[in-house]
Amino acid sequence: MNKTNSSDLSGLENLTGLNKTATPKLRFPEFQDSPAWEGKLLEQVVKSVTTGKLDANAMVENGAYRFYTCAKNYYQIDKYAFEGEALLIAGNGAYLGYIHHYNGKFNAYQRTYVLQDFDANALFIKYFLDVHLPARISIEKKDGNTPYIVMATITELPIAVPSSLEQQKIADCLTSLDDLIAAQSQKVESLKAYKKGLMQNLFPAEGESVPRLRFPEFESAGEWEEINLGDLGTPVLGLTYSPSDIRDKGLLVLRSSNIKDGKIVLDDCVYVAENVRRVNLSKPNDILICVRNGSTALIGKNALIPEGMPLCTHGAFMTVFRSNTPKFVYQLLQTEAYQNQVAAGLGARINSINNSQLVNYKFFVPTLPEEQQRIAELLSAVDEEISAQGEAVAALKVHKKGLMQGLFVK
Repeated sequence: MNKTNSSDLSGLENLTGLNKTATPKLRFPEFQDSPAWEGKLLEQVVKSVTTGKLDANAMVENGAYRFYTCAKNYYQIDKYAFEGEALLIAGNGAYLGYIHHYNGKFNAYQRTYVLQDFDANALFIKYFLDVHLPARISIEKKDGNTPYIVMATITELPIAVPSSLEQQKIADCLTSLDDLIAAQSQKVESLKAYKKGLMQNLFPAEGESVPRLRFPEFESAGEWEEINLGDLGTPVLGLTYSPSDIRDKGLLVLRSSNIKDGKIVLDDCVYVAENVRRVNLSKPNDILICVRNGSTALIGKNALIPEGMPLCTHGAFMTVFRSNTPKFVYQLLQTEAYQNQVAAGLGARINSINNSQLVNYKFFVPTLPEEQQRIAELLSAVDEEISAQGEAVAALKVHKKGLMQGLFVK
């Protein structure tokens, strides 16, 4: 590791872009009159930066220690190489730059950087890196089969450090916020598990024609009937368009990226000319379904198109299913029966389902429309609560991001 004399910071501004002293935008009241933060390089406050030595094949069953393969994920291993408080940084892969704090005995993958022996609060350093490391990685990452970073990307990162008391205050504040986010996220997961259990009981299990759980007023309504999905509605083909049709604004084309967690999201939008030929406009309460994609895992994912959408259609790799009972059909498309039929229609080289397959999917459904409506209402209410709690998580994360931008020196 290249070393910089911590007693001689002359020239640090030119070397790193960071002043020898600096002050963040936000400070807790008790530190308003405290000295400015001191500019250093990370290697001056983290005395040990190394990498793991093992490959992914080193994991074992029932190992006594954690084996971190990309900082975010860990498995088990029967021997440890590191002990004590550490920050682990994913040096490559899908989670490149992800930082995890751990205190104990562990081992690490050869592309995981292990930071130990701190001259500053380890959690303070972690949160500082959460703010500043991504931008550095975007500039310095190396291309290859999998993008990666070298050790200097970490060790030569500028860091501004306040007193130990102020470090602790910042670390405690952000840790408390992380705990709140984790608790709120657990509410979302618990609601999803609750809905999954409801679904398993409100719809018949495989090989059965009645569910285990029915509303009291329908317990004597008889067995459900098996029908094709086409008996409940009609699929509508998507639009085939060319790059020359794309505009900065106009007719919104819904694609697989516009479906997230069973909801329509408009973070990634493509527009075409409104007068494009052979267009089928999408409508509120249409069910948008991904029917073709490079990723098999995305085939079949779906969402209800809500009211208030801009003028829109859907791309050729999508279809919409139009029904008089859209909320009930949407819940049918969340069942294991639907997922199993989608999976059964995919081959080793076929990443698509077609409309003729879709309309022939078979389901057991109540004969009474009123029972279908009650099921849809109950499950839709749970979906709304999941969505509300998820929005609360998102709001907390936005709050944390803004807070971190203010609490740390730019």
